[in-house]
Amino acid sequence: MHANGGQADSGSFSEKLMLLLDRVEFRRVEGGEDMEDIARLRFKAYKAVNLMELTGSTLIDRLDDDSHAYVFGIYLDERLVSTVRVHHVTPDHRVSTSGLIFGEEIDVFLDAGMVLIDPGRLAVDPEVLGDDLKALPYLTLRPVAMACEYFAADRCLTACRPRHTAFYKRIFGSRTVVERRENLGVYNADGSLLVAPVRGQRPSILDRYPIFDSEPFERRLMFGGREEVPFAPLTILPTARFAQRGQGRSFLRRSTGE
Repeated sequence: MHANGGQADSGSFSEKLMLLLDRVEFRRVEGGEDMEDIARLRFKAYKAVNLMELTGSTLIDRLDDDSHAYVFGIYLDERLVSTVRVHHVTPDHRVSTSGLIFGEEIDVFLDAGMVLIDPGRLAVDPEVLGDDLKALPYLTLRPVAMACEYFAADRCLTACRPRHTAFYKRIFGSRTVVERRENLGVYNADGSLLVAPVRGQRPSILDRYPIFDSEPFERRLMFGGREEVPFAPLTILPTARFAQRGQGRSFLRRSTGE
């Protein structure tokens, strides 16, 4: 399920997003204290909007450890402010957040041989205020857009509250597959399933949201296996500005701040 984001799209807003991106770092989280921080943020965010049936003080589930799942923390001025879990879903590996609720509908795409990206567990710190709060859903979706390119996805899924569907239709050109479904106690809300035909849409998406752009090496750091990125957990600085200018350069720092 996903956070709200209703800011009107405009050139000025896109530039505000890019300026805010200059203060943002991304971290691929694979356990330890960082994962505990992610769990606490999920709990705080979901409790604030009465989204889930909360049964404990943290929210970590088995899908966080799935081999095709990538958990990211988004840090603004070195403070964890949002998170998203991205699933790479294939006909041979059908594990995903949306699949817990919409498995039958998603299997139609997988049975057709499609590769899917499924974002889940999106959470934004409710204590962030002002324009930064309005921008955070866009910044949090950046790893989703990057995953669509890295994995050459055919479709991007979105499971969200019905009132949030317009946001995803505006950003990704998503269409509704399931208008509304009761989530049977998994979430404390009804849900909709949207699907975006992302293959071939990249130029139009980047034209409207240049913050989604990235250099290939940044995408490898975000999603590459440990044979490609064998060192410790990384803090990754976004390359959107340089991708837009065609000026690839390294923006990699260890999470220790080196």
